[in-house]
Amino acid sequence: MITRDISYAVNALNQGALVAIPTETVYGLAGSAFNEQAIQKIFQLKNRPSCNPLILHTHSINEVSKFVKEIPPNALKLAEAFWPGPLTLLLPKKSIIPHSVTSGSHLVAVRIPNHRVTLDLLKQLDFPLVAPSANPYTRISPTNSKMVDDYFGDALPCILEGDICSKGIESTIVGFHDNAPVIYRQGAISVDAIEFIAGKSKVLATVKERVTTPGMSPMHYAPRTRFQIVDCISNFIIQNPTLHIGVLTLGKTAIEQPNTTCIHLSIMGDLEEASANLYKSMYELDGMELDYIIIERFPEVGIGKSLNDRISRASYR
Repeated sequence: MITRDISYAVNALNQGALVAIPTETVYGLAGSAFNEQAIQKIFQLKNRPSCNPLILHTHSINEVSKFVKEIPPNALKLAEAFWPGPLTLLLPKKSIIPHSVTSGSHLVAVRIPNHRVTLDLLKQLDFPLVAPSANPYTRISPTNSKMVDDYFGDALPCILEGDICSKGIESTIVGFHDNAPVIYRQGAISVDAIEFIAGKSKVLATVKERVTTPGMSPMHYAPRTRFQIVDCISNFIIQNPTLHIGVLTLGKTAIEQPNTTCIHLSIMGDLEEASANLYKSMYELDGMELDYIIIERFPEVGIGKSLNDRISRASYR
């Protein structure tokens, strides 16, 4: 059921049910972080491996302090700069956080989402929420309530309506080694923005890294349709005249070829707009029974690095 009734969602979560919640990044599949049955429901409904940890969501830095042993100085700088917002920090957990949340790690991933509806929800709960993206494991993350409903239907009792997610890709995950930032997942906050606040970072968020935090699976964010990064969209279409092809483009590129459907992520070439449109556009093309969905790499500047991480994982086979 899709609803705007926050009290309905509060009641469901208090009873141990799962609720899909909107954030500025993507919709999350949420349950109480202190309810082991709810945690296991999340893994089961998503078909998510138990070795892939979950992100803890709460509503204030004071609340975060209840769940972690310490917040290093650079972590606090980032929190003050970007919370509420699409920043996830890896911090040493207190024993109150179940091992199932962190997949046995001594670190817990935590963030404060920047979405009015979900912040209101969190303030009415006596517990934080764990909330991975509200999609089956490895599939395209949902950025609107309809996508969530398409994925889970009656298996999910409550979807809290929050309209379209403004950022459109997941949070940036940052850990620390000797107070220096380590970026485990590139996301809606660019590496440059993180480094401006906290100094030079080490970026581990590549498809070759072992999964140690959410969002690091080599294949992720993927449509069912074969998804391919190409050097030149026009050349690929000309070389494959019999294929039905979906195209995602940045800028004003005109694609007028037979058997081809084109979606412009941003006519003006704006990477933030492209980010907001990426998943919903992938999802739209994925429902058209195409042979391929193709895209060229984004410019390797700012959030373009995060977008390239997403399409690399979507194309991983």
